[in-house]
Parts: sequence; structure tokens; C-alpha cells
Amino acid sequence: MTTWRNWARTAEGRPVKVATPDSAQEVSALIAEAATRGVDIRMVGAGHSFTATAATNGVLLRPDRLTGVSRVDDSHVKVRAGTTLTDLCHALDDLGLALPNMGDIRVQTLAGATATGTHGTGRRFASLASGITALELVLADGSVTRVDADTEPELFESARVGLGAFGIITAIELEVVPAFVLQAHEFPSTLSETLARFDEWENTHDHVEFYWFPHTDKTLVKQNDRTDGPAEPLSGLRGWWDDEFLSNTLFGAVCRAGRSAPKIVPLLNRVSGSALSERSYADTSWKVFTSPRRVRFAEMEYALPRAALKPALTELNRLIENGDDEVSFPVEVRTGPAEPGWLALAHDRDTVYVATHMFQRVPYERFFAQVEDLWRQHDGRPHWGKLHTRTAEEFEGMYPRFDTVTKVRDRVDPERRFTNEYLARVLGD
Repeated sequence: MTTWRNWARTAEGRPVKVATPDSAQEVSALIAEAATRGVDIRMVGAGHSFTATAATNGVLLRPDRLTGVSRVDDSHVKVRAGTTLTDLCHALDDLGLALPNMGDIRVQTLAGATATGTHGTGRRFASLASGITALELVLADGSVTRVDADTEPELFESARVGLGAFGIITAIELEVVPAFVLQAHEFPSTLSETLARFDEWENTHDHVEFYWFPHTDKTLVKQNDRTDGPAEPLSGLRGWWDDEFLSNTLFGAVCRAGRSAPKIVPLLNRVSGSALSERSYADTSWKVFTSPRRVRFAEMEYALPRAALKPALTELNRLIENGDDEVSFPVEVRTGPAEPGWLALAHDRDTVYVATHMFQRVPYERFFAQVEDLWRQHDGRPHWGKLHTRTAEEFEGMYPRFDTVTKVRDRVDPERRFTNEYLARVLGD
């Protein structure tokens, strides 16, 4: 029996069958086969969700052959579901186009990234899913349908951040923009200064985020601004030194040292934070938005109301200082505007995203539970693809259209062909 595991090794499944369809029609036939077997069916992506959203013990679909990009018009492309963000960016380069915003990982498939709410940062620039204008879905009855804001709008708004619970997505139509260059400025700061000046920075720059080193007052601030160019990338040596050696090789060694001797983690974080240096460069947008992530970890991320940024980080700092867990990974903080998708993390409110991490094989349950209790007090919504313990009953109070979402799901998948234990917990049986 095949065992599927996600990148972080926090979820797994043992499917009875693995298939790699190359068309919506083949997906339809596999859905019918799963129904005959009496098992569920799930499409996996690159496995970068920390939750078990893609796991199955039924039929597992790999999207490796559902790839490719075609131009719809000057501002839209049609992308097959299994296309990775890396391949999408290269294809858009060839067309003189780009995604308006991205997170910091590009190995995900487009369908997986949008279905779980993957986002970047920027007061005016929303998540990947917010740019979806149409979805091609294969429904539980095997029918292939295209939905958008005018055709099946309730299904469209449910499924664009839909965890794969409403049908198998085989293609996505997406808004794009003319290719652009990002001017990047990264510099060390302190948590106190960062919180005091974040509003000012966000009002001045297109994209702002920061990483805070727990047990210290040290932060790394990243500011990116859109420009017509020219590109002035880092030298090959500087790029390798910063993004491969320091951020991956050396950082991994530091995390392993902290795992072996947890009491030295605060010292290691102080040393790491003190070693940060300032840099500026300009490059093709996706090369600035994203960076390699080779050190494995567990992650929990919550979307809080934007106004909670300062009090939430202040309280998180206090929790870590008074707690029993040594946290070697930086806390990542980003922001974004309100979004329309009914299950979008930023649905109907400006948002600050706060991500906490623990190094691989370091116990995270106690620390994440404490942080989750804190975010409950701030009306937080957990990222669908990151670790959390929330349930459908709680989501009813978080998302104004949750009841409509569940009714849409009852209509299009009454026998729950597209479910698993995680979806049963977060969307209901």
C-alpha cells in the first residue's frame, strides 16, 4: 500500500489507489470508480499544507499531468490545476505577465495554493484566490462545469478557497498584470520600533512584512516596491550566501543545535538576530516575493483583524517570555486587504497574518495550543493549510456565509466523495 506524506511530515494517508489523470474527463471516470469502491477521492498538490487537507485512504489523484498555461486575454490566463507556481511564473515571464502578489514559497501547485488561502503581504494586494475569475470543476456526479461570479456564483465563492471540498478543480482562470520589477529593501530592526512604525511603512511601501526572533527584540523587516526597473539583482555569490547558506544551511544547523539543547535557543536567537545585515536589490517580481525553504518545520498561522497587530504581538511576546517553550523559528507577520471569497481568511476584513513555527521534530502542541488560545481572544481565523484545532461549529461564528457554504456542499457533494477526517472536522460531516 502506498503511503503519502506531506512536506512537513505532519499528515499522511494510505490510498487504495493512486492515479495521475490528464483531463477532466479522466477525473470524472476516477470519481465514478471511487463511488463504486465506496471510498473518498482527493487531489493532492505539492504537499505544502501542514494540515491533512489533502490526505486520503481512498483514491488519491496526483496533478502532475494536469499542467500548462494558456492566455485568455491581456489580463487573464487559464492555468491547469497541477501547474506549480514556479512553472506558472516562468510561463507568465514568456508572456510579459506576472501574478500581482505571491507568498514566499513557489513549489506549490496553483490549485493547492488557492484552495487553502495562500497569501503574500501588502495593504492593497490580496491572496492568490482573490484573483480567480473562474474555476473548472468536476463535481461528485462526474459532470464538468465552469463556474464564475455569474454562473453558479454561490459555488464559485465557496470553492475558490474551498479545500477541494466542492469538486476536483482541473483548471483556474486567473487575473494577471504586466510583468514588473520589485525594488527590495531588507534591514534589521527591533520589535518595539517595528510595531511603532509598521503603519507608517505600510502606508509608504507596496509590500511590508517582518520576521521577529522570539526571546529577543530583534526583527528583520522586508519592504518591496513595484517599479518599472531596471532589474539589479544580487550577485550570484551574495544570493547564494544570503538565501542558501545563511537562510538554509546555517539556519538549519542552528535549529538542530537548539533542538539538542533547548536552553540555548534564546542565545542562538540573539546571535542570529545580531548577525542580520541590510541589503537592497531589484529583480523580477516572483524572484523577490519567493525564496527557497529547505529547513522543515511545523507551522500555525492565524488571520487576525488588522487592528490587532500591535496588541497581538505584544501579548505573544509576553507569552513566549513567560512560557516553557524555547522557540527557535522567527515569527512571520504580514498583512492584506479584505477579500470576497466566503472562506477566504481575510473575508470581509482587513487582516494581519501571524505565523508561528517550530523546527521539525520539536514538540509544538503545547506552544501552538497556547498561541491559539491567545488568537481566539483576538477573533482570529486559522489558516486552512496550517496546524490548528478549530471545528465547524466554531467556524460558523467566524465566517458570515458559512451556513451557505455548507448548503452548497450538501447540494454538490451530498454523499461526501471529496471528504476526509480534516474536512469533516472543519466543514462538518
